[in-house]
Amino acid sequence: MKIIRYFSLRNKYMNQAEPDEKDSEPISPDLEKNLEVIKGILHESSDVTIHEFNFGPERKYKGALIFINSITDKEEIHKNILQPLMYDVLLLSNNMDMDFTDIDTIRMNLISMTDNLKVTMLNDLLDSLLAGAAILLINGSREALAIKSIKIKSRSIEEPGTEAVVRGPREGFVENINENIALIRRKIKDTDLCVEKFVIGEKSKTDVCIVYLKSVANPKVVEEIRTRLKRIKTESILESGYIEQFIDDNPYSVFPTVSNSEKPDKVTAKILEGRVAVLVDGTPFVLVVPMVFIESFQSVEDYYARPFFASVIRLIRFMSFIISTLGPAIYVALTVFHQELIPTRLLISIAEGRERVPFPAIMEAFLMLFAFDLLREAGVRLPKPVGQTVGIVGAIVLGEASVQAGLISPIMVIVVSATAIASFAVPAQTDSGTLLRYLYLTLAGIAGGFGIILGLLATLMHLASLRSFGTPYLWPVVPLDLTGLKDVFIRMPIWTISKRPSAITRHDSDPYKQSPDLMPSPYKNDSDDSR
Repeated sequence: MKIIRYFSLRNKYMNQAEPDEKDSEPISPDLEKNLEVIKGILHESSDVTIHEFNFGPERKYKGALIFINSITDKEEIHKNILQPLMYDVLLLSNNMDMDFTDIDTIRMNLISMTDNLKVTMLNDLLDSLLAGAAILLINGSREALAIKSIKIKSRSIEEPGTEAVVRGPREGFVENINENIALIRRKIKDTDLCVEKFVIGEKSKTDVCIVYLKSVANPKVVEEIRTRLKRIKTESILESGYIEQFIDDNPYSVFPTVSNSEKPDKVTAKILEGRVAVLVDGTPFVLVVPMVFIESFQSVEDYYARPFFASVIRLIRFMSFIISTLGPAIYVALTVFHQELIPTRLLISIAEGRERVPFPAIMEAFLMLFAFDLLREAGVRLPKPVGQTVGIVGAIVLGEASVQAGLISPIMVIVVSATAIASFAVPAQTDSGTLLRYLYLTLAGIAGGFGIILGLLATLMHLASLRSFGTPYLWPVVPLDLTGLKDVFIRMPIWTISKRPSAITRHDSDPYKQSPDLMPSPYKNDSDDSR
């Protein structure tokens, strides 16, 4: 029965890929009939306003304006739609010769709002109405005019809490997709910037846009994104995470192959490199594809600071990721299997600390890591003032009490604390790092260092096999690209990075994004040379 149910649902959604014209009812010239049908479809919702009125010479024409109170600007509707139709039309000198049942005549002579659309089918009419448009129906016309007058409050543009920087722009994306597109266009004032819109979700009808540079982005990647977005058949899209899971190349991998960001400058920089941004209405998180592994260790602040400091910070991020994933596993492997590798004085200190501990080292590590993840989750989910208190007090009390009771050794508290701190240095790989931490810890408890090496080899093989929209995940390390290595482990000066990423951009585009001879030097005039 489950198999039959699966195939029935599959056929249902496959067969409704695009709605047919025959499934939609055309607008009737009878105004009363149209209003009756619309009232029945909308179930006479209380927030739907249907305003009937007479207009034109001698008020002999009848019309109706339909809009949703909660999402439309009523003041704008009254000023720019109703007033011109009911009062301004009387001032026209040639109004006796005008056909007020013609939607084109009304749109061109009376409606001053530019964002309007002529519709002929009821389905299109209802979609526009639910999207925030005011619908103008006229008795005797088979067409309607959808005038966009949406008014939804949005929060102000401010610095995102997840990507705070010391130096750089303080602005972040918001939940309004139009404002987010404006933030990108403000930074890229070029005719090559393309914005394509999709509507996804049978119930939510969420606006989804892809943004890219036509002359730089790989057309195969752009077409693949279009295909994957059009393939999505679901009831709702409430956040960009939905889109990410539907278009991911490797859904069973612990490593993300689609990056996300709240910062317009970061997304803009990636678009200029040839990547494609996916914006979803209702969320400030913008997806960017393709993604490579090295992006997780890069920060927008690296390119605003001097290269030497930025390179040191990036190396620290690499070390932090290694510590967060391998720290507890290495401790367990050394204390259980490879004691000969530990200096004698340190080994004696570790043995003294573990003298009262009744658990094996791997159990001890699992308990502490579980306690840390528990405190982190509780601190995030609780309200801010309470969450901070739980995180600080819980960690101090739990750690100190566990050591005093002889359940945990002091060295284990140090190892787990260092692991916890290091795990937050690379936010993009926090999820994968948490899973790998438990995996390596289990392998270390079973086979020591040999188990860790086997786990690392398996992880590297998996990373080498990943692709993000055709781009190797480990590029430019695998396959090796010497030009791309200028911005991997260290950040070379910006004037040396003159080429775009060759694995991402289109092959027939100009590989240079700047002049190759921009090395700064003191200015020397002729008088200095003569001397």
